Amino acid sequence: MKLSARNQLKGKIVEVTEGAVNGTVKIDIGGGNVISSVITNASIKELGLAAGKEAYAIIKASNVMIGVD
Repeated sequence: MKLSARNQLKGKIVEVTEGAVNGTVKIDIGGGNVISSVITNASIKELGLAAGKEAYAIIKASNVMIGVD
């Protein structure tokens, strides 16, 4: 897999929750860090995503917002 996105974080899927149209995929990338992504149920099925499988969280964004209390 070759992508232009530089933020490619490999990890293990710890949870997949499907909703009516979209689902949430949680990937443990190590160090106590878990990344969540909302994708379509069709993509979950097409990619064969399930808990215990390895996957990449790929982040490509023109803007990243930071907030504090």
